[in-house]
Amino acid sequence: MTNLELVLNMLAEVSTTEISKEKQPKTFLESKEIARKGGDTAKKARKDIEQKTGKSAISVKNAKSLQNKKIKKLQ
Repeated sequence: MTNLELVLNMLAEVSTTEISKEKQPKTFLESKEIARKGGDTAKKARKDIEQKTGKSAISVKNAKSLQNKKIKKLQ
């Protein structure tokens, strides 16, 4: 997972939390809709970044493989 992927994930989580605080859902279905809206916020940001950079914001790498690569470079 790259820094950009991490930030987009954090954006989705924070957006969902803020919407949830404001709307105060009472049911699972209401919470599910709020989670979808939070995810949509991050999706819009991802699409905008991809459009402006011309490359995908999503990588096939996971955090463990990126961490190992950094450690090898430092040695």
